[in-house]
Amino acid sequence: MKHSKAEILREYGPYPDAESVGGVTFDGENVWFAAGGGLMAFDPQGGEVVQSIDVAAHAGTAFDGRYLFQIAEDKILKIDPKNGQVLSSIPAPGKGGDSGLAWADGTLWVGEHRARKIRQVDPQTGEVLRTIESNRFVTGVTWVDGELWHGTWEGDKSDVRRIDPGTGEVLE
Repeated sequence: MKHSKAEILREYGPYPDAESVGGVTFDGENVWFAAGGGLMAFDPQGGEVVQSIDVAAHAGTAFDGRYLFQIAEDKILKIDPKNGQVLSSIPAPGKGGDSGLAWADGTLWVGEHRARKIRQVDPQTGEVLRTIESNRFVTGVTWVDGELWHGTWEGDKSDVRRIDPGTGEVLE
């Protein structure tokens, strides 16, 4: 396994109306984040909030190129970012223990925090298509340039890992 240090390029916030940050995604223009009692979007150039949606937003946030997906307790909401309307929902696989959310190749990837799992989920039905086991708590999930990454936490240690989506092997 390869080890490397991440470089922090820029930090944003704090945002007064944000209870916490539970998920982050980029729609090509703005950065959206789960702020507890709602979704907020900010312009990454200046950092100012440009939009908010009043919806439960406790954990992972994802964007499929058209819609936002948001973990809201025990379900995943599909939201139109243009008007904030919730279009549909599916059950979250962790039944409220979900921690991260990403979109890749037409499916959702959902972290299940204490169960130490990442699940590939059909966004229409909520059917679990695949489960990847981790040996650490899963705190976030993302895809970058075709690679699956997830945040971890265990005890007093945390890291970001690149993993093989087929085997779950930690690559970096």
